Amino acid sequence: MTDINFSGMAAKPDSQGSDHSSSAAGERDLRWDIIELLFFAYRDFVGDADQELEAFGFGRAHHRVIHFVTRYPGLKVADLLDVLRITKQSLGRVLKQLLDEGYIVQKTGNNDRRQRLLYATPKGEALVAKLAGLQTDRINRAVTGIDAAGVETVRQFLRAMIDRDDPDKVLEAIFGGGRKTKE
Repeated sequence: MTDINFSGMAAKPDSQGSDHSSSAAGERDLRWDIIELLFFAYRDFVGDADQELEAFGFGRAHHRVIHFVTRYPGLKVADLLDVLRITKQSLGRVLKQLLDEGYIVQKTGNNDRRQRLLYATPKGEALVAKLAGLQTDRINRAVTGIDAAGVETVRQFLRAMIDRDDPDKVLEAIFGGGRKTKE
């Protein structure tokens, strides 16, 4: 395996996180501070749940599937594919395991029998509540000492990071402030 050579790394950012060196990205200031904070925040945010999921033989894909199925009962498989941006094959493997182990049930649509609607079982809801509790604890620790306006700024920042031209129905529910209900 090849060693990584750090001697050619880009210049370190200044105290504001701006990199004033020339680079392939051009002469603009790069947001190394935010980039790296997002990497580490994501690592630790999902890491809390990852440790819990290991006990079940599940990974992040399982977490995402069970999360959205629990939050949006009656979610269509096709819509879940859009939300997760994964292949049918990838979803099929994860979904089969969650179905086989009793975390999710699948029902056919009332109006269109071809639709596959997904619902979390009480067992699935309990797992999602436990994982969301771990993540909520981390969020609450992070916003301790930040006033309501500051927390709203965090929400605005995160919303702004998401592509708004995405026709995703779950995102519409999130941006609309509502929660999708059963069909």
